[in-house]
Amino acid sequence: MDYLDYTTIIVFTLIIMAVGLSFGRQGGDMKSFFAAGGAVPWGINGLSLFMSFFSAGTFVVWGSIAYQYGLVAITIQMAMCIAGFLIGYFIAPKWRATNSLTVAEYLTKRFGVKVQRYYTYIFLFLSLGYTGSFLYPVAKIVNVSTGFDIYYSILLLGGIIMVYTAVGGLWAVVVTDVLQFVILTAAVLIVLPLSIDKVGGLANFTEAAPETFFNLFNGEYSPLFIAAFCAYNLIFIGGNWAYVQRYTSTKNKKSASKVGYLFGALYLVSPIIWMLPPMIYKVINPSLNALEAEGAYLMICKEVLPLGMLGLMIGGMIFATASSVNTSLNLAAAVLTNDIYKPLKPKATDKSLMFFARLSTLVFGVLTIGVAFLVPLAGGIVEVVLSIGAVTGGALYGPAIWALFSKKQTGKSILGVTLMSLAVNLFFKFLSPVLLGFSLDRSEEMILGVGLPILLLMGYEFLGKENLGKYSLDAEEGIDESSTATSELQNLYGIKVLSLAMVAIGCVFLILTIWADQAAIYLMILGLGITVFGGLLYRYTAQTLKLQKKN
Repeated sequence: MDYLDYTTIIVFTLIIMAVGLSFGRQGGDMKSFFAAGGAVPWGINGLSLFMSFFSAGTFVVWGSIAYQYGLVAITIQMAMCIAGFLIGYFIAPKWRATNSLTVAEYLTKRFGVKVQRYYTYIFLFLSLGYTGSFLYPVAKIVNVSTGFDIYYSILLLGGIIMVYTAVGGLWAVVVTDVLQFVILTAAVLIVLPLSIDKVGGLANFTEAAPETFFNLFNGEYSPLFIAAFCAYNLIFIGGNWAYVQRYTSTKNKKSASKVGYLFGALYLVSPIIWMLPPMIYKVINPSLNALEAEGAYLMICKEVLPLGMLGLMIGGMIFATASSVNTSLNLAAAVLTNDIYKPLKPKATDKSLMFFARLSTLVFGVLTIGVAFLVPLAGGIVEVVLSIGAVTGGALYGPAIWALFSKKQTGKSILGVTLMSLAVNLFFKFLSPVLLGFSLDRSEEMILGVGLPILLLMGYEFLGKENLGKYSLDAEEGIDESSTATSELQNLYGIKVLSLAMVAIGCVFLILTIWADQAAIYLMILGLGITVFGGLLYRYTAQTLKLQKKN
């Protein structure tokens, strides 16, 4: 990398930090810090959900699979759009109707404090695994692109993410997510045509690719795996406590549904654009082994991008992948503060609650860094991400989603399903290979992880009796009219910050055209587009604020 790339990364980092820290004064209470005022525009929440999920594995996990197996990486990701549409229609509005800040708060309302605490402890423990595995790809990107030590990268990036998440709360998370979406979409629209040109055109790429490279299913990623993975994502995206925040922090049930629909629509289109570059790199350099393939996406970017643009792409990758980390940190702090500390200190002031929220963000972040250090010892990021998902996803999130629709489930039934499913999954993952000499393949692991909790929950539906008490499954969505004006002001402030950041990024694109050579035209068009759109957003917020002051 050239000095210009390093300069661009530093500038991009400063912009992201400035955006995140600018929300420090907006998060003065629990609802602002953990729900962004409770009425975030659905478009912002939808893009944030997409980036939070998308970024956790796109560049390292799915990029590695695309390099090794080809088109099946696109098949896997496009299957996620089905989950998004189903969540938008069925699950997201149900979560919004609970009027709960967190899933833990919903569990308390429905099943009582004891059940909530068991789930909270399980979630926080497992969440460390998720968040640590999300931080590792961020550091891997820095390691591959700069040669900077992987462990120092984990420490540096973990520290940056902790700081702006602890200061800015959920608004800092969602706005930086949207900004990263804009950056990376623009960047990949430059990487893709340059990659195709580098390989000698699409015709040459298809001729030189491995024989099975364009199979819809390949290797261990069979039709059975894809079907199970689709079901898993319906549960994981619909019930993951961090992602549920995106549904509960909208204005109403209709907006919550739109969050899911936007997620589905983006996954219907984006995988083709995102996965072609690492697939093309297979033809350019076919010699990478499994662990080296984790850096395939970065390697193709280094191969084709002009000076400065590589730095912008890497900066975008770093903070986009980091969006999964900041989402999990904010959610963990929400659970610790709202569902553990607050009940213990019912008379705590907003000031003391916010102090604990920020402190817990930092503590959880330090623990996350420790877990990220262990990822290389566990067989690499692909193994860690897919295994954690298969073992824990259905068991932890499926029962809570089921309870949104069921009148029969009790605290004991859903907790029993979770514990039994986790025990069985862990046995087949870790003990049966040693004790029985038998292990499940990737498809069987995913099917067991999703299918067992569903079968157990279905069984209880036949055996159990209606047990809702005073709780209503058809609760009306509650909107606190007294906080509507505050939420609108926070929305406008968030859009204003986003617009200024977009103008700054657009200007960076335009400046980089000086060194871009054949990519200059792409940079100029995208830079102008981002700058103009940011300017229009700023004008909209300014005019809306003037109208509000007059009224």
